[in-house]
Amino acid sequence: MKKNLIPVVLYRWGKISFLSAVLALCSLNLRAQKALLPQIDSLFTALQADQRFNGNVLIAENGKPVFEKSYGYENFDTRQPLTHASVFELASCSKQFTAFAIALLQHQKKLSYNDDITRFLPELSAYKGITVGNLVHHTSGLPDYMALFDSLWDKSKIASNADLVKLLAQHHPAVLFAPGAKFEYSNTGYALLASIIEKASGKSYGAYLQQYIFKPLKMEHSLVYNRRYRPQKIAHYAYDFIYQPEQEKYVLIDSIPEMNMVYWLDGISGDGTVNTTARDLLLWDQALYTDKLLPSAERAVLFTPGKLKDGTATDYAFGWMIQEHPEAGKLALHTGGWGGYCTFIERELDRNKTVIILQNIDKGAIPGKSVRSLLYGKPLAPAAVRKEIAVDEKVLDQYTGEYELEPGFSLVVTQEGNQLYTQATGQSKVKVYPESERKFFLKVIDAQLEFVKDDSGKVTHAVLYQGGAAMNAKKIK
Repeated sequence: MKKNLIPVVLYRWGKISFLSAVLALCSLNLRAQKALLPQIDSLFTALQADQRFNGNVLIAENGKPVFEKSYGYENFDTRQPLTHASVFELASCSKQFTAFAIALLQHQKKLSYNDDITRFLPELSAYKGITVGNLVHHTSGLPDYMALFDSLWDKSKIASNADLVKLLAQHHPAVLFAPGAKFEYSNTGYALLASIIEKASGKSYGAYLQQYIFKPLKMEHSLVYNRRYRPQKIAHYAYDFIYQPEQEKYVLIDSIPEMNMVYWLDGISGDGTVNTTARDLLLWDQALYTDKLLPSAERAVLFTPGKLKDGTATDYAFGWMIQEHPEAGKLALHTGGWGGYCTFIERELDRNKTVIILQNIDKGAIPGKSVRSLLYGKPLAPAAVRKEIAVDEKVLDQYTGEYELEPGFSLVVTQEGNQLYTQATGQSKVKVYPESERKFFLKVIDAQLEFVKDDSGKVTHAVLYQGGAAMNAKKIK
């Protein structure tokens, strides 16, 4: 679905993270199946006991919570427990607020969806032809900025949105496709939207959201927060932690060198950095059914998928993925992840039902099959137990190379002695461990990587299993 495949790709790649793992929750008929809620509690309690869940869960019908519970800690070091007041980084779930701000600015006649981005960002003349609407709908063709910063940025400094614009203006990396020709999830586009919001409104991104969204809705625990770039004291802040097997405990993500991108990308907003509580998100959810912030005629666009130039509809509207479910009807949903955060919000638009899950640990993916089994009255399958085995270094050497998940986004597999590593585009390198000769697993997050060979024994592609989804990655090098 702020910032989202392997640990960090859960930030800006919200579409991949954790979505399929909790999709079944959206089909819950709360009135007819309230008896299942204690079982849901039992599931999350078991996951927490297994150190696989730490966060807040809120399920509502017609704006009224029917299930709300906190599991675990705001801070593992101090053992401060989570409460309904705990504030989480939303990661890519922030995009719905960025897109809504764009809709508000059009309502205020300060911009148009059809405006060229150079109206507000003239220094990006190399990208003339890309519209504000292209950024909203992920059809701009802009490459993801994390790889750009990874190769060009002084990582002792914290990058801001202004730095992103400068880097694009200076190096103008080529677009991946012509504007409107394809859909490709783009954190770059949403970061640029934040800059456009600032230029069009004359206010900072955070101040604009505060004045026109958070304050009118009495979202008193919501703010745009860059905790390393502009630190401040926030009550009940849920810090993100990552499990370290060597220490057998969760440690603050800032203490892990391999995750230092959370530092040097901390000043970039728009694709993330909205921080809030589950209860504030429910206020937001309910306001989207009313004219309080935007007239109904203009709200319709928020949940209408964008279209490509050839007229093909995508599954993405204004910061929401749109799906049709056979039981739940029309769904608007998004996921997010950044560092240790893993977030999810889903709205059954036809029935006013809402599922919100906010987590602050990296091992927070919920097994999709288990959740589906529970909601459909079937027994849960036993949890998988993964054991590391020894694999010959010569076998491991066959798997090194680059595997393309989609254009511009790859996994690079490298080997150091008898240890394999994988590194996603723009991300840090992480270890993978063999559970069979061809299938490997990660310890920093619930994901597996399987290598596939053809009849001649040549490795042709890899399959990434994460959040209940299986993603093929062709070996290109």
